[in-house]
Amino acid sequence: MSFVGYKQVSSPEELQKLLQNYYQQPSYYFLRWAYTVSGILADLPADFPSPEGHMFNSELELRWKQNNDGYQVLLLSQNQPKPESKFYPIDKEWIICDRNAYFYDTDETKFPKGFTYPEKLSLGQRYFQDAKTSTIHFVALTIRT
Repeated sequence: MSFVGYKQVSSPEELQKLLQNYYQQPSYYFLRWAYTVSGILADLPADFPSPEGHMFNSELELRWKQNNDGYQVLLLSQNQPKPESKFYPIDKEWIICDRNAYFYDTDETKFPKGFTYPEKLSLGQRYFQDAKTSTIHFVALTIRT
């Protein structure tokens, strides 16, 4: 059963530990700063953490955004979270639907400093739809298998 939930972590170390707990091979990262984006990376860079970012794999996407108390983390998963993670569920009945996703061309002007990604990455999108209203609330990155 799919799951959408959130939690607050207080430090970069706690965020990194959470990412490690949900890491599975292969997982990828997409990091954002005010002045640049990382592209899609197979490993966390030395200047981690970023103010915003995503870790995704075939099962889930974890998103984080820095705030005054540390980092707000959102979990978008096709499965229930690990109990020790203590995510607060966003109580809806979620329907998920996987779709293909495509990369922009390397010369796309939306990313003036370029956008890199692994050549053989099969990227997808997972839609999280409210079963009662049919509204799509979240679109997560995923890896197509």
